[in-house]
Amino acid sequence: MNNYSIFQKIIKKEISANILYQDKIVTVFDDIKPKAPIHILIIPNNLIKTANDINKKNKDIIAHMFYIAVQTAKEKKISQDGYKIIINCNKHGGQEINYLHMHLLGGAKLKTLY
Repeated sequence: MNNYSIFQKIIKKEISANILYQDKIVTVFDDIKPKAPIHILIIPNNLIKTANDINKKNKDIIAHMFYIAVQTAKEKKISQDGYKIIINCNKHGGQEINYLHMHLLGGAKLKTLY
């Protein structure tokens, strides 16, 4: 099994996940290993392995992912106090699953890396 299969199974609802939103482009669900009181993942429904694989044909997916992240932050009532949106890319960037995904973190004051 490829390490991105878990996301594909969540999209198809073959495994259990707390899906918060889904449309034709993205699926949004709670992270199973949260790093903040609110830790949500936004993933494209079609496989894009890393940020490096964003190209002219699929670049609009990133804008939609950001839009949905902001809408989700508003729904979760973390938009006023603040939140982080993170995309990790490859091993040194902290990407653990080779499937592009966006982390939405909030609900508390979060540490900064720099």
